[in-house]
Amino acid sequence: MHDVAPELIGATLLVDGAGGTIAEVEAYGDADPASHGYRGQTVRNASMFGPPGHAYVYRSYGIHWCLNLVCEAEGVAAACLVRALEPEQGLERMRERRGLDEPRLLCSGPGRLCQALAITREHDGLPLDRAPFELRPPASPADVVRGPRIGISQAAELPWRYGLAGSKGFSRPFREVATSG
Repeated sequence: MHDVAPELIGATLLVDGAGGTIAEVEAYGDADPASHGYRGQTVRNASMFGPPGHAYVYRSYGIHWCLNLVCEAEGVAAACLVRALEPEQGLERMRERRGLDEPRLLCSGPGRLCQALAITREHDGLPLDRAPFELRPPASPADVVRGPRIGISQAAELPWRYGLAGSKGFSRPFREVATSG
């Protein structure tokens, strides 16, 4: 998952033609107490256990949908939570879904992102290389920053949050730990 997470930064993620550049992700693995897969497989988290290259979608706090990209071998719970995109395609649809005009706020946060892209439980388990998804690698290697995860109570200190250096689309400001290019 730590090989995949930085490679997702700068990639293009579209859902039914709407989306943009992935600006922020967080990694979660099966030995991670903050991970949904930590205590084993359930009906809710089954998609997180593979196969890789599929979506794991869940509801956070019973309110917001969150999109994860499954990234390890089948049977291993590992995924990257997509926390933010820089919106580039399908802006009008995203604005309508979010009820606002400010591009920075369309996809800055996992709940906002899913609302803007109309991602719901119906997307859980779907492959990322077929419609409605389109996931394209970055045109060139991205300058990636790393820092501690946010919005969790366990293992929050781990530098498993990855972001696109210089992006204005983060869900929260980045406290840099390391950069790579």
